[in-house]
Amino acid sequence: MFRTSLFRTAYDAVLAQWPGPVETTDLPTPYGLTHVNSCGPAGAPPLVLLPGGGATSTVWGACAAAGLARTHRLHAVDLVGEPGLSLPEPGLAIRSVGELVGWLDTVIGGLGLDGPVVLGGHSYGAWIAAHYAASRPARLGRLVLLDPTQVFAGLRPGYVLRALPVLVRPTPERIRSFLAWETGGAALDPAWLRLQDETARFPTVRPVTGPRPDLTGLGELPVRVHVLFAGRARCHDADRAARAARRVLPAARVDVLPGISHHALPLTAAEEIARLVAAG
Repeated sequence: MFRTSLFRTAYDAVLAQWPGPVETTDLPTPYGLTHVNSCGPAGAPPLVLLPGGGATSTVWGACAAAGLARTHRLHAVDLVGEPGLSLPEPGLAIRSVGELVGWLDTVIGGLGLDGPVVLGGHSYGAWIAAHYAASRPARLGRLVLLDPTQVFAGLRPGYVLRALPVLVRPTPERIRSFLAWETGGAALDPAWLRLQDETARFPTVRPVTGPRPDLTGLGELPVRVHVLFAGRARCHDADRAARAARRVLPAARVDVLPGISHHALPLTAAEEIARLVAAG
Protein backbone atom coordinates (compact mmCIF):
# COMPACT_ATOMS: atom_id res chain seq x y z
CA MET A 1 0.00 0.00 0.00
CA PHE A 2 1.23 3.46 -0.87
CA ARG A 3 2.35 5.26 2.29
CA THR A 4 4.06 8.64 2.26
CA SER A 5 6.39 9.81 5.00
CA LEU A 6 3.83 12.56 5.70
CA PHE A 7 1.15 9.96 6.28
CA ARG A 8 3.39 7.96 8.62
CA THR A 9 4.34 11.08 10.54
CA ALA A 10 0.68 12.05 10.94
CA TYR A 11 -0.27 8.47 11.91
CA ASP A 12 2.46 8.28 14.55
CA ALA A 13 1.45 11.68 15.96
CA VAL A 14 -2.07 10.40 16.65
CA LEU A 15 -0.77 7.11 18.04
CA ALA A 16 1.55 9.02 20.40
CA GLN A 17 -1.55 10.33 22.18
CA TRP A 18 -2.63 6.83 23.16
CA PRO A 19 -2.06 5.70 26.76
CA GLY A 20 1.15 3.72 26.58
CA PRO A 21 2.76 1.44 26.05
CA VAL A 22 1.35 0.56 22.64
CA GLU A 23 2.40 -2.73 21.05
CA THR A 24 2.31 -2.94 17.26
CA THR A 25 1.87 -6.18 15.33
CA ASP A 26 1.85 -7.00 11.62
CA LEU A 27 -0.13 -10.22 11.21
CA PRO A 28 0.21 -12.31 8.04
CA THR A 29 -3.12 -13.11 6.38
CA PRO A 30 -4.02 -14.47 2.93
CA TYR A 31 -4.66 -10.87 1.86
CA GLY A 32 -1.45 -9.32 3.13
CA LEU A 33 -0.13 -7.99 6.43
CA THR A 34 -2.68 -6.60 8.85
CA HIS A 35 -1.42 -3.95 11.24
CA VAL A 36 -2.79 -3.97 14.80
CA ASN A 37 -2.18 -1.47 17.60
CA SER A 38 -2.65 -3.02 21.05
CA CYS A 39 -2.65 -1.55 24.54
CA GLY A 40 -4.00 -2.31 27.97
CA PRO A 41 -3.25 -5.02 30.57
CA ALA A 42 -2.12 -8.29 28.99
CA GLY A 43 -4.49 -10.31 31.18
CA ALA A 44 -7.54 -8.13 30.63
CA PRO A 45 -10.49 -9.26 28.49
CA PRO A 46 -9.64 -8.87 24.79
CA LEU A 47 -11.43 -6.19 22.79
CA VAL A 48 -11.02 -6.11 18.99
CA LEU A 49 -12.02 -2.81 17.38
CA LEU A 50 -12.60 -2.05 13.69
CA PRO A 51 -12.62 1.58 12.48
CA GLY A 52 -14.92 3.21 10.00
CA GLY A 53 -13.87 3.49 6.37
CA GLY A 54 -10.85 5.73 5.96
CA ALA A 55 -10.47 6.38 9.68
CA THR A 56 -7.52 4.03 10.54
CA SER A 57 -7.14 2.21 13.84
CA THR A 58 -5.80 5.37 15.49
CA VAL A 59 -9.35 6.73 15.79
CA TRP A 60 -9.75 4.57 18.91
CA GLY A 61 -7.12 6.47 20.89
CA ALA A 62 -9.64 8.72 22.64
CA CYS A 63 -11.63 5.67 23.77
CA ALA A 64 -8.45 3.98 24.99
CA ALA A 65 -7.51 7.06 27.00
CA ALA A 66 -11.05 7.36 28.38
CA GLY A 67 -10.82 3.96 30.05
CA LEU A 68 -10.91 1.14 27.51
CA ALA A 69 -7.17 0.56 27.97
CA ARG A 70 -7.74 0.07 31.71
CA THR A 71 -10.59 -2.43 31.52
CA HIS A 72 -9.60 -4.36 28.36
CA ARG A 73 -6.67 -5.47 26.26
CA LEU A 74 -7.52 -3.37 23.23
CA HIS A 75 -6.57 -4.53 19.71
CA ALA A 76 -7.29 -1.82 17.12
CA VAL A 77 -7.07 -3.03 13.54
CA ASP A 78 -6.12 -1.19 10.33
CA LEU A 79 -8.49 -2.54 7.68
CA VAL A 80 -6.74 -4.13 4.69
CA GLY A 81 -7.26 -2.01 1.59
CA GLU A 82 -8.06 1.10 3.63
CA PRO A 83 -5.70 3.89 4.73
CA GLY A 84 -3.42 2.68 7.49
CA LEU A 85 -0.34 0.55 7.97
CA SER A 86 -1.78 -2.74 6.72
CA LEU A 87 -0.16 -3.94 3.50
CA PRO A 88 -2.45 -5.75 1.04
CA GLU A 89 -1.05 -8.58 -1.02
CA PRO A 90 -0.96 -7.43 -4.66
CA GLY A 91 -3.67 -9.05 -6.72
CA LEU A 92 -5.41 -10.59 -3.69
CA ALA A 93 -7.92 -7.96 -2.63
CA ILE A 94 -10.77 -8.91 -0.33
CA ARG A 95 -13.84 -8.98 -2.58
CA SER A 96 -16.69 -10.58 -0.63
CA VAL A 97 -18.29 -10.75 2.80
CA GLY A 98 -17.08 -14.33 3.15
CA GLU A 99 -13.51 -13.24 2.50
CA LEU A 100 -13.87 -10.43 5.04
CA VAL A 101 -15.02 -12.95 7.64
CA GLY A 102 -12.11 -15.25 6.78
CA TRP A 103 -9.66 -12.35 7.05
CA LEU A 104 -10.98 -11.39 10.50
CA ASP A 105 -10.80 -15.05 11.56
CA THR A 106 -7.09 -14.99 10.71
CA VAL A 107 -6.54 -11.71 12.56
CA ILE A 108 -8.27 -12.90 15.73
CA GLY A 109 -6.40 -16.20 15.58
CA GLY A 110 -3.11 -14.41 14.93
CA LEU A 111 -3.61 -12.35 18.06
CA GLY A 112 -3.86 -15.60 20.01
CA LEU A 113 -7.45 -14.97 21.10
CA ASP A 114 -8.84 -18.46 21.55
CA GLY A 115 -11.75 -17.74 23.86
CA PRO A 116 -14.78 -15.54 23.30
CA VAL A 117 -13.78 -11.96 22.55
CA VAL A 118 -15.53 -8.62 22.54
CA LEU A 119 -15.77 -7.34 18.97
CA GLY A 120 -16.65 -3.75 18.24
CA GLY A 121 -16.77 -1.50 15.24
CA HIS A 122 -17.81 1.94 14.10
CA SER A 123 -19.70 2.71 10.88
CA TYR A 124 -18.32 0.45 8.12
CA GLY A 125 -16.28 -1.37 10.76
CA ALA A 126 -19.54 -2.11 12.58
CA TRP A 127 -20.96 -3.54 9.34
CA ILE A 128 -17.97 -5.89 9.16
CA ALA A 129 -18.33 -6.80 12.84
CA ALA A 130 -22.02 -7.53 12.41
CA HIS A 131 -21.36 -9.84 9.47
CA TYR A 132 -18.67 -11.59 11.49
CA ALA A 133 -21.07 -12.06 14.39
CA ALA A 134 -23.68 -13.52 12.07
CA SER A 135 -21.14 -16.01 10.68
CA ARG A 136 -19.00 -16.76 13.77
CA PRO A 137 -21.16 -16.18 16.87
CA ALA A 138 -19.31 -18.85 18.85
CA ARG A 139 -16.12 -16.80 18.72
CA LEU A 140 -17.76 -13.81 20.40
CA GLY A 141 -18.80 -13.06 23.93
CA ARG A 142 -20.06 -9.61 23.08
CA LEU A 143 -20.76 -7.44 20.05
CA VAL A 144 -20.61 -3.63 20.22
CA LEU A 145 -21.91 -1.72 17.20
CA LEU A 146 -21.28 2.04 17.15
CA ASP A 147 -23.57 3.88 14.75
CA PRO A 148 -23.49 0.95 12.30
CA THR A 149 -24.20 1.78 8.68
CA GLN A 150 -26.12 -0.53 6.34
CA VAL A 151 -26.93 -2.89 9.22
CA PHE A 152 -30.34 -1.74 10.46
CA ALA A 153 -31.02 1.13 8.05
CA GLY A 154 -29.88 2.34 4.64
CA LEU A 155 -27.96 5.53 3.93
CA ARG A 156 -29.80 8.76 3.34
CA PRO A 157 -29.54 9.85 -0.32
CA GLY A 158 -28.41 13.33 0.70
CA TYR A 159 -25.54 11.89 2.71
CA VAL A 160 -24.44 9.72 -0.21
CA LEU A 161 -24.50 12.68 -2.60
CA ARG A 162 -22.44 14.76 -0.18
CA ALA A 163 -19.92 11.92 0.31
CA LEU A 164 -19.47 11.02 -3.37
CA PRO A 165 -16.80 13.65 -4.21
CA VAL A 166 -14.75 12.45 -1.23
CA LEU A 167 -15.09 8.82 -2.30
CA VAL A 168 -14.42 9.41 -6.01
CA ARG A 169 -11.60 11.94 -5.81
CA PRO A 170 -10.58 12.69 -2.24
CA THR A 171 -8.59 15.78 -1.42
CA PRO A 172 -7.71 17.23 1.99
CA GLU A 173 -10.09 20.11 1.33
CA ARG A 174 -12.97 17.82 0.40
CA ILE A 175 -12.37 15.61 3.43
CA ARG A 176 -12.33 18.58 5.80
CA SER A 177 -15.42 20.11 4.21
CA PHE A 178 -17.35 16.84 4.44
CA LEU A 179 -16.37 16.25 8.07
CA ALA A 180 -17.28 19.82 9.02
CA TRP A 181 -20.69 19.36 7.37
CA GLU A 182 -21.44 15.96 8.91
CA THR A 183 -20.22 16.84 12.42
CA GLY A 184 -21.85 20.27 12.46
CA GLY A 185 -18.46 21.88 12.97
CA ALA A 186 -17.61 19.84 16.08
CA ALA A 187 -14.14 20.37 17.51
CA LEU A 188 -12.15 17.32 16.37
CA ASP A 189 -8.60 16.39 17.34
CA PRO A 190 -6.27 18.48 15.12
CA ALA A 191 -3.74 15.64 14.88
CA TRP A 192 -6.44 13.24 13.70
CA LEU A 193 -7.64 15.79 11.14
CA ARG A 194 -4.11 16.10 9.77
CA LEU A 195 -4.02 12.33 9.41
CA GLN A 196 -7.34 12.44 7.56
CA ASP A 197 -5.77 14.98 5.18
CA GLU A 198 -3.06 12.45 4.35
CA THR A 199 -5.56 9.65 3.65
CA ALA A 200 -6.45 11.56 0.47
CA ARG A 201 -3.12 10.47 -1.00
CA PHE A 202 -3.97 6.78 -0.78
CA PRO A 203 -5.20 5.02 -3.94
CA THR A 204 -8.96 4.62 -3.78
CA VAL A 205 -9.99 1.01 -3.28
CA ARG A 206 -13.60 -0.05 -3.59
CA PRO A 207 -14.67 -1.44 -0.22
CA VAL A 208 -16.52 -4.71 0.06
CA THR A 209 -20.25 -4.10 0.08
CA GLY A 210 -23.22 -6.41 0.20
CA PRO A 211 -26.48 -7.15 1.94
CA ARG A 212 -27.29 -6.32 5.50
CA PRO A 213 -26.13 -9.01 7.94
CA ASP A 214 -28.77 -11.39 9.25
CA LEU A 215 -28.49 -11.01 13.02
CA THR A 216 -31.77 -12.65 13.97
CA GLY A 217 -29.99 -15.84 15.05
CA LEU A 218 -27.97 -14.02 17.71
CA GLY A 219 -31.07 -13.86 19.91
CA GLU A 220 -30.82 -17.61 20.45
CA LEU A 221 -27.13 -17.50 21.47
CA PRO A 222 -25.26 -16.15 24.53
CA VAL A 223 -23.77 -13.23 22.60
CA ARG A 224 -24.53 -9.94 24.31
CA VAL A 225 -25.15 -7.11 21.86
CA HIS A 226 -25.02 -3.38 22.46
CA VAL A 227 -25.85 -0.90 19.72
CA LEU A 228 -25.17 2.80 20.16
CA PHE A 229 -26.47 5.29 17.61
CA ALA A 230 -25.29 8.87 17.13
CA GLY A 231 -28.34 11.08 17.60
CA ARG A 232 -27.17 13.75 15.13
CA ALA A 233 -25.92 11.37 12.44
CA ARG A 234 -26.57 12.59 8.91
CA CYS A 235 -26.00 9.18 7.31
CA HIS A 236 -29.30 7.78 8.61
CA ASP A 237 -32.18 8.57 10.94
CA ALA A 238 -30.83 7.41 14.31
CA ASP A 239 -34.21 6.94 15.99
CA ARG A 240 -35.60 4.96 13.07
CA ALA A 241 -32.44 2.81 12.93
CA ALA A 242 -32.69 2.20 16.68
CA ARG A 243 -36.28 1.02 16.35
CA ALA A 244 -35.20 -1.38 13.59
CA ALA A 245 -32.36 -2.68 15.76
CA ARG A 246 -34.76 -3.38 18.62
CA ARG A 247 -37.05 -5.32 16.29
CA VAL A 248 -34.17 -7.44 14.95
CA LEU A 249 -32.47 -7.92 18.33
CA PRO A 250 -35.09 -7.63 21.08
CA ALA A 251 -32.63 -8.79 23.76
CA ALA A 252 -29.97 -6.26 22.80
CA ARG A 253 -29.33 -2.98 24.54
CA VAL A 254 -29.96 -0.21 22.01
CA ASP A 255 -29.26 3.43 22.86
CA VAL A 256 -29.24 6.74 21.01
CA LEU A 257 -26.65 9.26 22.16
CA PRO A 258 -28.05 12.75 21.58
CA GLY A 259 -25.98 15.61 20.22
CA ILE A 260 -23.26 13.45 18.63
CA SER A 261 -22.69 13.06 14.89
CA HIS A 262 -21.72 9.90 13.05
CA HIS A 263 -18.09 10.66 12.21
CA ALA A 264 -17.37 12.36 15.53
CA LEU A 265 -18.66 9.47 17.66
CA PRO A 266 -15.36 7.67 18.53
CA LEU A 267 -13.62 11.00 19.13
CA THR A 268 -16.13 13.09 21.05
CA ALA A 269 -18.13 10.37 22.83
CA ALA A 270 -15.13 8.40 24.07
CA GLU A 271 -16.12 8.49 27.74
CA GLU A 272 -19.63 7.22 26.97
CA ILE A 273 -18.21 4.43 24.81
CA ALA A 274 -15.69 3.43 27.49
CA ARG A 275 -18.44 3.27 30.12
CA LEU A 276 -20.64 1.25 27.77
CA VAL A 277 -17.95 -1.37 27.16
CA ALA A 278 -16.82 -1.48 30.80
CA ALA A 279 -20.40 -2.08 31.92
CA GLY A 280 -20.35 -5.44 30.14
